[in-house]
Amino acid sequence: MDEKRYLILAEDYSGDPHYGKTARGIIHYGLTPVVALLDSSRVGEVQDGVPIVGSVEEALPLGPTTAVVGVATAGGRFPPKWRELLKSCIAAGLDVENGLHQFVSDDPELAELARRHGVELRDLRRPPAGLNVPTGANLGVPARIVLTVGSDCAIGKMTVALELDRAARERGLASVFVPTGQTGMAIAGWGLAVDAVVSDFVAGAAERLVVEGAERGGELLMVEGQGSITHPAYSGVTLGLIHGSAPHVFVLCHLAGSTEHEGFPGHPLTSLPELVDLHERISLRARPAKVAAIALNTRRLDEGAARAAVAAAAAETGLPADDPVRFGPGRLLDAVLDALPSGLSL
Repeated sequence: MDEKRYLILAEDYSGDPHYGKTARGIIHYGLTPVVALLDSSRVGEVQDGVPIVGSVEEALPLGPTTAVVGVATAGGRFPPKWRELLKSCIAAGLDVENGLHQFVSDDPELAELARRHGVELRDLRRPPAGLNVPTGANLGVPARIVLTVGSDCAIGKMTVALELDRAARERGLASVFVPTGQTGMAIAGWGLAVDAVVSDFVAGAAERLVVEGAERGGELLMVEGQGSITHPAYSGVTLGLIHGSAPHVFVLCHLAGSTEHEGFPGHPLTSLPELVDLHERISLRARPAKVAAIALNTRRLDEGAARAAVAAAAAETGLPADDPVRFGPGRLLDAVLDALPSGLSL
């Protein structure tokens, strides 16, 4: 069987810091080779070493086997113009991996086209069968569990978990990144998109993920966070993930300089000290968790302002703080390891 090679579909969104995050995550952290990025508005450019093409036909000489949807649109729906793009991928013999809420395998025309061309349509957000409420297995997982949480959505919770996981493995620790969303699944090759699960079963889905993470050899599990507990739209998935994954510690993520929830004007962010207290109070009573550190996203700031923001966050909360992408994850990993309960050989 040929090695899977990605053509990332990012038409009109490849340069967008919010809606293009899936493409960037796959390029930076994914295990699957990426041969091209498709965005007809940026033909001829290169993004992080990956050539940008304007059509499926232009990408084919580079040898892709799978077209992966590299955008996270509002509401998880495909832009109308993408229908022809998806049909072009299928007609060219490419499998399609899709992380949006709109399932390609449920589309009769696309499904029939895929059947005729012998390709597979994989909807990453389709929940697996058999999900239920937690059983208590989360408390019996023989690993230490770290969950990234945030002041808002789309601020880097997945990236922080990936950076901590990579740094831990570089130190020789048996760490596993636990994917809870479609981008993390495309990066790691396994996982479950908890935001597509029936609300009663979100905690059970999170429990299933940490159990599998331990079965994959993780003695240290870096669980990708979702949503925000104070978000006016996406708080539910956060609470279910907190109670189902049963973390020992949190890492609180924040986009430096932000004051309101993205896309919800008039909904101010909660202060970092209040968020620290809130997360610790709503953690599972059978396993109270502490916030170990503050992970800042300083992408909007120059280096001097970024260092000042890190220092301010540490002073404001009394916790270690850093930007793990800009300045490296070492300080945050040290704080996490120091905060974890003893009794596990790390």
